[in-house]
Amino acid sequence: MAANVGKKLINSKERCVDESLEGTAASHPGLRLLSGHRVMVREDVASVRAAAKVTLLSGGGSGHEPAHAGYIGAGMLTGAIAGSVFTSPPPADILAAIRAVGQGNPAGTLLIVKNYTGDRLNFGMSLERARSEGLHVDMLVVGEDCALTSHDKTAGRRGLAGTIFIHKIAGALAEQGRSLQDIVKVASQAARQMGTIGISLSPCSVPGSGPSFQLQQDEFELGLGIHGEAGCRRQKMTSADEIVSAMLDHMTNPDNSTHLKIPKGSKVALMVNNLGGTSCLELGIVGRAAIKYLESRGVAVERVYTGSFMTSLEMAGVSLTVLHLDDTITACLDADTSAPAWPRCLPGHSRTSDIYIPAPQHIQAEEGGTTSGQTVQTDQAQLLEKVVQRVCDRLIDSEEQLNSLDRASGDGDCGSTMARGAKAILASVSHLPFSCPHALLLHLAAIVEKDMGGSSGALYSLFLTAAARPLQSDTHPTAWCAALHAGIQAITRYGGAEPGDRTMLDPLSAAYSTLSTALSSERTSLQALEEAVKAAEKSAQATASMPARAGRASYVSADQLTQPDPGATAVTISIRATHDALKGN
Repeated sequence: MAANVGKKLINSKERCVDESLEGTAASHPGLRLLSGHRVMVREDVASVRAAAKVTLLSGGGSGHEPAHAGYIGAGMLTGAIAGSVFTSPPPADILAAIRAVGQGNPAGTLLIVKNYTGDRLNFGMSLERARSEGLHVDMLVVGEDCALTSHDKTAGRRGLAGTIFIHKIAGALAEQGRSLQDIVKVASQAARQMGTIGISLSPCSVPGSGPSFQLQQDEFELGLGIHGEAGCRRQKMTSADEIVSAMLDHMTNPDNSTHLKIPKGSKVALMVNNLGGTSCLELGIVGRAAIKYLESRGVAVERVYTGSFMTSLEMAGVSLTVLHLDDTITACLDADTSAPAWPRCLPGHSRTSDIYIPAPQHIQAEEGGTTSGQTVQTDQAQLLEKVVQRVCDRLIDSEEQLNSLDRASGDGDCGSTMARGAKAILASVSHLPFSCPHALLLHLAAIVEKDMGGSSGALYSLFLTAAARPLQSDTHPTAWCAALHAGIQAITRYGGAEPGDRTMLDPLSAAYSTLSTALSSERTSLQALEEAVKAAEKSAQATASMPARAGRASYVSADQLTQPDPGATAVTISIRATHDALKGN
């Protein structure tokens, strides 16, 4: 394969369209292929003809999937004709499709055609031949492209993703039993009341060929066609909001001959169409920006459809279609359909800009913790505050040490992560409930979950949340030991690691085992804690020679893991700081 030929998951460029159609038919029980033709029809096409309802056909070059076969079903198309990639289908296939859906059907057939020269010619030729056979056929050409700025005579406005709206409108009317004349009238009016504008971030490539055009890394193209035809201009990359504004500004600019008027007070439907290689995350951002743009101008965006409707192979980019609504068009868009590619919407649910609802009270309580629980004397609360500050200070001071350890076994940010959490705690220290250890740990859990982030934030939040439970009714040293044990159990249960896996659990478990034993003897609480610190430090140092069986380090070669685990080291820094603060060092 030549270096400039785009990679594709195909078996051969000659058979790729046929095999894609076969896969679509095999995936959807309601669809069937006409033997010997690249024509997809409804499985129940015979009963559709017998019902004497208008049948609908559309089609065009392949490479725009799910268009057009994805829109075959009750309430949308009766069939679709596929050409080669980016090539109009031949008249023989179109005529075969007209016969398949139109013979014996006095209601007639409507051809919905995108405004490209090849499509107009081939569908038009087929229509004339079908009429010569006595079939009742009409054709609607859709050209809603708003990119063109010239007033000179050209090939005309291109048919883009808005064509799918016409499929839906005409399909709903046909399902109602409306006449061919009525359907053409309503659908034609809708086609004149919509506009589409697209942008591309990268080109696509036809199977067996290289990219259809070139775009620099720092630019996008405004107004290109769905086959990679040139747009109206290229611009430097900027934010999604600014790109969407540029698109809709161009669409509505009265200086452009193909602009769409969207006056204040209009009711519209919006289609946010993926041109093939755009992520769902980006589509959501683009949709948000388009809705905000329209609503800021007094336009009611009553329906929004986001997804891949008419693509250009793997092209990265989007198109926006705006369709003016009235009661008839809205009812058609809302009508049920079995077409697999049309999005399923909840009937009777209109879109709203009020996208947030209040968080339930019990969730809010979890985020900030509850102040219920055993309280301690003022001197003990002050000691707890001293411990928290000392632990945070030590972790901040150890940022580079922990990062250095993490570079060998992770992504080198353990120290930064711990320091970020510590700084967030210090920023909130004046508001923490030190007189209630149970509530204190819940507050600390909420802070590290929010500000520390990542796996470390989740693990420490789990630890602190579980550790808070034993302190709800008791704050004696044995309760703090039980809290340590509860935190360890939570990390083990949800984190998937165990002592001996070269993680933070190793020093935590060593500290708990030693502390529990020491508190049962004659030692003072501070002596027991000192022994627990030494056990934790010894265990953390031992992780240098342990095989990693959990966390990112488990993906690193064992011969590279010669330093102590950074997470285990962070635990010992925290426990040592706790001891020093209590001892008064």
